[in-house]
Amino acid sequence: MRIDSAIATLALAVAFSAADARPFRWASQGDPQTIDPHSQNELLTNSVNGQMYETLVNRGKKLEIVPVLATEWKEVDPLTWRFTLRKGVKFHDGTPFTADDVLFSVQRASQPSSQIRVYATALGKPSKIDDFTVEFKLEEPNPIMLEHATLVQIMSRQWCMKNKVERPLDFSNKEESYASTHANGTGPYMLKSREPDVKTVLVRNPNWWGKPSGNVTEVTYLSIKSDPTRVSALIAGNIDMILDPPPQDVPRLRRQPGIRLIEGTENRIIFFGFDQARDELLYSDVKGKNPFKDRRVREAIYRAIDIEALKRVTMRGQAQPTGGITPSILASSPEIEKRLPYDVNRAKQLLAEAGYPNGFGFTLDCPNNRYINDEQICIAVAGMLAKIGLKVRVNAQPRAIYFARLPKRDTSAYMLGWGGAITDAQTTLTPVLHSPDGKGAGDYNWGNYVNKKLDQFIDAARVEPDAAKRKQQIAGALAEHNAQIHHVPLHRQVIPWAMRENIRAVHRADNWVETQWVYVD
Repeated sequence: MRIDSAIATLALAVAFSAADARPFRWASQGDPQTIDPHSQNELLTNSVNGQMYETLVNRGKKLEIVPVLATEWKEVDPLTWRFTLRKGVKFHDGTPFTADDVLFSVQRASQPSSQIRVYATALGKPSKIDDFTVEFKLEEPNPIMLEHATLVQIMSRQWCMKNKVERPLDFSNKEESYASTHANGTGPYMLKSREPDVKTVLVRNPNWWGKPSGNVTEVTYLSIKSDPTRVSALIAGNIDMILDPPPQDVPRLRRQPGIRLIEGTENRIIFFGFDQARDELLYSDVKGKNPFKDRRVREAIYRAIDIEALKRVTMRGQAQPTGGITPSILASSPEIEKRLPYDVNRAKQLLAEAGYPNGFGFTLDCPNNRYINDEQICIAVAGMLAKIGLKVRVNAQPRAIYFARLPKRDTSAYMLGWGGAITDAQTTLTPVLHSPDGKGAGDYNWGNYVNKKLDQFIDAARVEPDAAKRKQQIAGALAEHNAQIHHVPLHRQVIPWAMRENIRAVHRADNWVETQWVYVD
């Protein structure tokens, strides 16, 4: 889909000579799921959209909070925050950016069809003081207000009203809208073309208020699902960078002339979840019961996973096994990080105690183009669980299908990865571990369990201004979660970026590609 004619005209007017033009082509196994910045909460989608849409504040090269569309902010009192907006900013269609756009965007992102509503609602109720001042009134204190502000991208109210996209498209019900294929942000790049599952092309915004530190004038993101094809394209020089080199190819790429790797651990935890709500488990051979409601069954699965073999064989060392559930170890503790021991005999004993001495069969839902070796992990774990009598059918699906289905809780067991720039535990506790409340908390608790004790810890930490007390409440929440084994954690991803040697990029722990920082020699 082509960009609006006004934006296209603007793009064509950019007077870059052929010598000045610096195209940058990068790829990974998946594709942005939508261009609507409030519809889907998924890293690649957010990252690509984040080149076109901006937030009030964002992350710098070391994940520090930096001003973007807001130049100043102040906590007036525990329930009031005031933001001063940047003047002279224009959207890609030339419309001036004002406080009206902030109010509209926060309200839009707070709607039920938004998958970032838990973050938008945490900002409170916005009000306009003047065209360049916005005040947020909170119902309760928010110790990580600025972190939440990094997650809500700002849209043009006028553009959304004109194109009848006042609410986010409902991705789970496969809705499409003008905003899913068109963009009009304030960011350093503008949408030139979009071919879903093929490529997305951006061009530099000549009227951007900021100054890029890189020299990229056109960005082409390519979706290349096949690992060998992706690697071959990099080696041949057909693309400049791959975000997710397959673990088995990393040693070869390190030795490959003309290729270099930037390595680091991602703030992302990979784990399994289970339906702990239904009285009869879907997609299983168990009738009239749900084995996953029994903690002993969940513990049996945990103990039957040989995590070191998974790291060594499936992940080729590109993983950090953990017993924690937070994306960053900074939000955890040694006690939380400790895994239950691998113990097949104890796992069999637990199944027998729970009434399943011969095991049972169930379906494990997994994406096959979202996380590093996601499908292979599920297949490997299915083999491990067979040793304790569990017959696992792996249902691997492309991310576009997977992430439309799973929020409906249409699953018996599933894989999920959770991460991003924020190292604070609250952005895992509230959306992922909390009981679903219909207002955003527990939106990613796809196992649909209810744990009131856990909720009490999470709710207390969410509003506690005292850092020491809040740390204790977070520790209590993580300990209660681990005690009940609501999820089975696997590892934190280790993701090197592989690129041509003439590419300079900033590798952050949130695995976000900021193209304004990319320099092509």
